[in-house]
Amino acid sequence: MARALAAHSTSLFTSAAAPTNHFRRRSLRLYRVHVIKPPKMSYHHPSVEVIGDLLVPQLHTLKRPYNPYPLIGWNCHVETIFAAWFRTLPEVRFKRQCLRSQDGGSLALDWVAGDVSKLPADSPILILLPGLTGGSEDSYVRHMLLRARSMGWRVVVFNSRGCGDSPVTTSQFYSASYTEDIRQVVRHVGCRYPEAKLYAAGWSIGANILVHYLGQESDTCLLSGAVSLCNPFDLVIADEDFHKGFNNVYDKALASSLRKIFKKHAPLFEDMGGEYNIPLAASAKTVREFDDGITRVSFGFKSVDDYYSYSSSSKVIKNVRIPLLCIQAENDPIAPSRGIPYEDIKGNPNCLLIVTPKGGHLGWVAGDEAPRGAPWTDPLVMDFLQNLETNAGSHTSSSNSSRPNENVHQSTDQMDPLKV
Repeated sequence: MARALAAHSTSLFTSAAAPTNHFRRRSLRLYRVHVIKPPKMSYHHPSVEVIGDLLVPQLHTLKRPYNPYPLIGWNCHVETIFAAWFRTLPEVRFKRQCLRSQDGGSLALDWVAGDVSKLPADSPILILLPGLTGGSEDSYVRHMLLRARSMGWRVVVFNSRGCGDSPVTTSQFYSASYTEDIRQVVRHVGCRYPEAKLYAAGWSIGANILVHYLGQESDTCLLSGAVSLCNPFDLVIADEDFHKGFNNVYDKALASSLRKIFKKHAPLFEDMGGEYNIPLAASAKTVREFDDGITRVSFGFKSVDDYYSYSSSSKVIKNVRIPLLCIQAENDPIAPSRGIPYEDIKGNPNCLLIVTPKGGHLGWVAGDEAPRGAPWTDPLVMDFLQNLETNAGSHTSSSNSSRPNENVHQSTDQMDPLKV
């Protein structure tokens, strides 16, 4: 009996409690308070992709939209070719300085004539590294140079061996990962202007070399900041795409430029033994053939693929310890977006990545000066660098804030200036 009563009372309790819980749940659903979170503050225009937080709130140029110029910006090849052929070429008077590198090579630095007396000794210095076979005669280089100078910066263009009509004095050109030349240039410039902070910007292969240098130097880098533009990053991927469709046009054009440089200095390469294939380089129809005949042999690689794999700056960007801005175009035909090391950049607090939806290669025909003026990227680059210069104490690494001038002098003593 007691057991039955207990069971009955339990059933009554359960049946009585059920509606209460039911209505309680229903009332909660009816009167649930929805908390509306304030929208996250956006410091950049939604037309560009931003990876990283470095200086983003201070970069006012990031609030500008990226609007490709009509008819030109709709196609990556049209934009790339238009920028190469029809962008204005500002007139700049240069004063060339040639340096003798440690292996006997010649390094050509083009300074802006007259800036020695016009600018203070502590004016920030921007070192520019053009793309493959490029130099101080390229329009994108000169537009950046003039913008930096208008802001009181001292600018010097580093022409790689054989580029920009620079002399070749050894049987070695340069490679996508050979950093000794830029290392000696940075030390020389730092010795010449010990009171100034040094920065660098590179395009395409010049950007790849620059990022390689930053990764190798890591905490001991003498630069206070750097910018990488249209960097191929992964040269294996870039090489794969280079042989597809319309990209063959660029491949043949660059191979032609390499052949011209080579033939101009062919006597230096006569009677070269070992694995050198001089006839292949002299008649190269592609960049890969030229690299197979000379470049990979000069720098000790067993194959072109080994050379491209090792030389990919995507492998060392995680070691960069100074502020680095990387700007890429999603539709770049020569520096494919699938080669961008998104995760390594995202994981490195010293890096900031900006990806524009259009731009081609060395194009970026957009912005106030489009179509024939400066690329859309130039104001952003100088906005970034000027912020670094203004807030140098809070953004530069500890090793950079106390530049070892004694090491700079020791290294540059081995570089003899050549008369031009």
